[in-house]
Amino acid sequence: MLQGSRLFIFLLLVGVAVISLLTFSRSVEEAPTAFEDSFRAQYGIYALTQPKALEFAGEEVPIWQQDIWERYDRELLVNTYWQSSTMLMFKRANRWFPVIEPILEAHGVPDDFKYLALIESGLMNVISPAGATGFWQILQGTGRELGLEIDTHVDERYHVEKSTAAACRYLLDAFERFESWTLAAAAYNIGNSRLRRIMENQQADSYYDLFLNEETSRYMFRILAIKTIFSDPKASGFHFRDVDLYPPMQYESITVNTTIGDLVEFAQSHHTTYKLLREYNPWLRGYELPNRSGKIYEIKLPTSDSEVFE
Repeated sequence: MLQGSRLFIFLLLVGVAVISLLTFSRSVEEAPTAFEDSFRAQYGIYALTQPKALEFAGEEVPIWQQDIWERYDRELLVNTYWQSSTMLMFKRANRWFPVIEPILEAHGVPDDFKYLALIESGLMNVISPAGATGFWQILQGTGRELGLEIDTHVDERYHVEKSTAAACRYLLDAFERFESWTLAAAAYNIGNSRLRRIMENQQADSYYDLFLNEETSRYMFRILAIKTIFSDPKASGFHFRDVDLYPPMQYESITVNTTIGDLVEFAQSHHTTYKLLREYNPWLRGYELPNRSGKIYEIKLPTSDSEVFE
């Protein structure tokens, strides 16, 4: 009788163990399915709809053509779903568009060209592998031709106001050559002479009819995609408050027309640091500012309520 009881208990325990194992196995199998169902119910990537009309600087884009739509769609998808990069563009644009926009207007360049600067650099003082520099990605030789000072101690390609004015001069010249703002934008990327040669070889006078290299072929569509997203951020899924955006710089300007032998000492004498002096004046490229000719420079100094910015 005792042995029978032990056998019964043993079998009972084995049964419980088997049932527990089966139950655990089912829960392990069901958990991923439940998770996947939840994921599918809550997350989605949506195709973007084709607009009925599209324009750049008042010039119509033939969006009804299939290849034009596909090229635009590519850039629109990239910039819509590369959310971190595009959100940073919104943040930086809040600081720099108020600086760029009035300069474009003063030179008679359409406002849409602010998006050219945005796709060129993300509004950062970057340097391309070819040596193009600053917000407007200007090459050294081109910058000098456009009247910018570029040497060991000063590089005005990093000067937002002066480089924007220089870019305007280039674009106005290109517009005069090609009689099209779209072609002027393409020329900014590929160069006036090269664009003219391509147009003559292909006997075409529209950007959208040209067979171009990969970068220039995408160039206008990158601008158009960013313009579309910036025109209605919420429609593309971007939500932010004013407080989330980077504020404009707060500074006071002083003019100098003599050599500054030590910019560290100069910064300290004006109650700031060399770091902030360089951040507010990225066109200063070293620890001194030689000025034998007595040229007038405007130097920005952060005010007491300024915020440190990237």
